[in-house]
Amino acid sequence: MAIRYEIDERQIVTLTLDMEGRSANVLGRELMEPFSKAIADLEAEQALAGVILTSAKKDFLAGADIDQIFAMTEAAQVMEMAEAFKSLARRLETLGKPVVAALNGSALGGGLELALACHHRIVLSNPRIKIGLPEVKLGLLPGGGGTQRLPRMLGLKEALPLLLEGREMNPEAALQRGLVDEIAETPEAMMAAARAWIEANRHPAKPWDVKGFRWPGGDSKKPDNAQMWAIAPAMLYQKSRGNYPAAKNILSCVYEGSWVDFDTACRIESRYFTHCVVSPQAKNMITALWYQLNGIKKGGSRPSEPARQQVRKVGVLGAGMMGAGIADVAARAGIDVVLKDVTKSQAEKGKDVARAQLEKRVRRNKMTAEEREAVLARILTTDHAADLQGCDLVIEAVFEDRELKAKVTAEAEARIDEQAIFASNTSTLPITGLAKASKRPGNFIGLHFFSPVSAMPLVEIIKGEETSQETLAKAFDFVLQIRKTPIVVNDSRGFYTSRVFSTYVQEGMALLREGQHPAALEAAGLDAGMPVGPLALTDEVSLSLIHHILEQTRRDFEAEGREAPEHPADAVVYTMVDRLDRVGKKAGAGFYDYPENGAKHLWPELRKHFPQAEQQLPQAEVIERLMFIQAIETVRCMEEGVLNSVADANLGSIFGWGFPPFKGGTLQFINDYGLSEFAARAEALAARWGDRFLPPASLKEKASAGATFA
Repeated sequence: MAIRYEIDERQIVTLTLDMEGRSANVLGRELMEPFSKAIADLEAEQALAGVILTSAKKDFLAGADIDQIFAMTEAAQVMEMAEAFKSLARRLETLGKPVVAALNGSALGGGLELALACHHRIVLSNPRIKIGLPEVKLGLLPGGGGTQRLPRMLGLKEALPLLLEGREMNPEAALQRGLVDEIAETPEAMMAAARAWIEANRHPAKPWDVKGFRWPGGDSKKPDNAQMWAIAPAMLYQKSRGNYPAAKNILSCVYEGSWVDFDTACRIESRYFTHCVVSPQAKNMITALWYQLNGIKKGGSRPSEPARQQVRKVGVLGAGMMGAGIADVAARAGIDVVLKDVTKSQAEKGKDVARAQLEKRVRRNKMTAEEREAVLARILTTDHAADLQGCDLVIEAVFEDRELKAKVTAEAEARIDEQAIFASNTSTLPITGLAKASKRPGNFIGLHFFSPVSAMPLVEIIKGEETSQETLAKAFDFVLQIRKTPIVVNDSRGFYTSRVFSTYVQEGMALLREGQHPAALEAAGLDAGMPVGPLALTDEVSLSLIHHILEQTRRDFEAEGREAPEHPADAVVYTMVDRLDRVGKKAGAGFYDYPENGAKHLWPELRKHFPQAEQQLPQAEVIERLMFIQAIETVRCMEEGVLNSVADANLGSIFGWGFPPFKGGTLQFINDYGLSEFAARAEALAARWGDRFLPPASLKEKASAGATFA
């Protein structure tokens, strides 16, 4: 039975959600039918005093059944489902008796929407509980009345950020924002509070069901709100470039719904929800950010043995921004950290960086001052290698220099146990080569973090030729332990993320060299859905670093008796660094100028050194080149065995360098485009712009077989 129906001596009915054979309650066909019957039974109770809605699972209600939503392709089917749920929620809301949601666990998406249809919400005091409407993160919108109830409860200006950003809050934050009404310390106290509220509120009604209802903060006709609606679409476009219909549809739901009665507004919401569900953007985002992400978190890329384990103590070599960031996230996960640098004062500077990150969390009410001090107490700063004793993992985060990395590897391995693993945070140097400095290459692995470590969700795990399966498993477990997403790749120059990411900035520089207008080029990157234009991103990475990598690659190829490959962008790098001494953002001068008291802007002299072509490419073709080159290089990584799975490819691209989530990642981008159509277009681009656009043989084989990347 999906819902247990119990009535006590006070005529209070407790409806307990408890779906059989599932670890969590989800909103779908399995729940809708018994829920409808339960409401009919409530409507028939002559002496009903009130209703408590709660759950027997760890969480209250996990939201909609994603499997069912993902499978839906017919608009009429989606519309019918949305209206059916709203009808049930509306019957509960207008029952004429008090209904209390007793939230024993997280209530997200449809789970919160069901709770919002209740007259009162009480949640357990547990920081792990999450409350929110995160649908927009999967290309959807709250389709169970959330876009209508929340603004009527909180006001337009308060509700919109919660809907558009999909924020998930702990109980304290949810209480402050008005999503819940009370917090209870224990399950027993929660149920007692629910009964007490029912006794004190015999005939509640939602404000919008009472004649003369007035919106908190005013309706859309209020001058302040009218002004907000005048600029909101433009502000949204500036962020999304029109690539995320869910966000635009949320705005439309709230705006249009504010001009009509509640029931009509809910029907408007159902129509916009339907549009989202059948959109390719939602299908792409659900594929990557739900199915593939959950598969990885369940260990999809991890060796089956040994059993999962936890790191107790980690050593971090190098207390720069990257090392400090690693120390911060490890200490926050409850791991003891030894942060080592050449001098104690440099190590302390790294700890200060971690302290600043933690202070931000305190200011934003994400942790207490006591929790901050507990985290900092776990970080030991030192300049002595002897302090690394007892570390079961050591991560080096020193400069990209082979000799330096070899030195710190030997120094650390002399102090740690034979079972401990050593990881390099290198972003480009092959792990197999770095492991030659190790006495235990089986215990040597790459852990490539992304900057800033505190914000970036990905860690790229790189297997060297001799890396053992046990070492890989330990590294995978550590990444999950620090609440990051791991992808596993095999060794090669640049691995996966750096290698494919570089194609984006290289193509941007190649286009600049061809004479494309730099402002149009930057706009093309943003219109494509990338978070930053290719020239701005090159400045962020630093032209000096790219120059260093080019030189290192050239020397490595010469040592192997081979000629290093050339790219049209190389000449741009050498011009900017060697001739113009413009090395990037850190130096305040790259493709952009960075004035101290103003916003960055493209360097006015750029077009002098890279003259503009008379015939400019259509923006659509510039976008194609920027996107296609990333996808093609990803297929090459699959073909060469650098990548092991489609999930690693897609999530690595989204979380690693910001490939557009609405495209579902680099390989899902090809699936969405159509493999045959993609291969044909790639060949046309290659004929005009060079062999780097040639579709790999494996792509053409899949296209011929009618297959996809799955």
